[in-house]
Amino acid sequence: MIPHPPPVTTREAAAALLEWYGDAGIDTIVLDAPRDRFAETAAEIESRAARRAPEASAPPRDGAGAAERSLSPPAASRREAHAAPPPTVDGFPALSLAVPDEIAVADAHQRAASAKTLDELREALAGFTGCNLRLTATQLVFGDGNPDADVMFVGEAPGREEDIAGEPFVGKSGQLLDRMLASIGMTRESVRVTNSVPWRPPGNRPPTPIETEMCLPFIARQIELVRPKILVCLGSPAAKVILKTEEGILRLRGTWHDYTFGVGPGDTIPTLPMLHPAYLLRQPAQKKLAWRDLLALKARLDERA
Repeated sequence: MIPHPPPVTTREAAAALLEWYGDAGIDTIVLDAPRDRFAETAAEIESRAARRAPEASAPPRDGAGAAERSLSPPAASRREAHAAPPPTVDGFPALSLAVPDEIAVADAHQRAASAKTLDELREALAGFTGCNLRLTATQLVFGDGNPDADVMFVGEAPGREEDIAGEPFVGKSGQLLDRMLASIGMTRESVRVTNSVPWRPPGNRPPTPIETEMCLPFIARQIELVRPKILVCLGSPAAKVILKTEEGILRLRGTWHDYTFGVGPGDTIPTLPMLHPAYLLRQPAQKKLAWRDLLALKARLDERA
C-alpha cells in the first residue's frame, strides 16, 4: 500500500510559492506600480500633438503661409518632424520609445566608440536605452577589478546576486572563481571581471541574440581599454560572442585562440575559453578540466612575465 504524503501546511505552501517565484525571476520589485507602456506611448503622441497645435493655429509670417501651402502634405510632415532637435542623453539621441534593432545597435557602436576611459564607458552604457533588459534588471552590472589587469575574465550575464549588488561574480559562482584564482596564486583584485551582457535577463534566461549584439560594442570597447595580456571567456555564450564561433565550450576549452580588435602589433590578445564556474557547481566532475585550463593560464602568464 502506497503511503500518502503528509499534508502541506499553508506556511510550507507559501514558502514553496515564493521559491518558485524566485526561480522564475519574480524576485525584485522594480516599481511600486506596473507600467502600461501602451498608455505611455498614447500619452506621448497626444503630448506631441498638443505641442504642435499652437504652432498650427498661429498666423503665418509674411510669405510664410504661401510657402507652407506650397508644400505637399508629406513634405510638410517632414518639416514638422525636423523643426525641433530630438531630446538627447549625454549628447546622444534619447531612445525612449521602441526603435528598430539596427538603430539601437548603431547607437551602441557610437556610444562605445566615444568612450576614452572605463568611467566614460560606464556612463555611456548607463545612458544606452536601446536594450530592454535594463527595464527588468535592478541595476547595471559593469566590470570590476583592476583596470590595468594582465588577465580579464568575461562571462555571459549577471545573476540574481550580481543584479542586487551591482557587481559581477559575487554569488556562489563568483566565490568559486575566487578559489580557482587562489589555486594558481592569483587574487580577485589582480584581475578584471565582467560580462558580455551587463543587465540580468528576467528569470536568468539566456540573453537573446539581438540583446547580445546590442551589448557587444560595450564589452569590445572595455577589452580594448583594459588591454589585458590574456583574455578568458567563461562559458559557451561568452566564448561564442567574443570569438565569433558556433563551437561549444567543451570543444573550445583547453585551446588558445586570438581575439583581435585592431591592426596594431598589440591589438591581438591570446584568449582561453574555460568552463563557467556556475557550470562547475552543477557538474563537479568537470573541475578536473578547469584545473588543466588554470594550469595552462598560469604557464602562459609565466611565459609573458
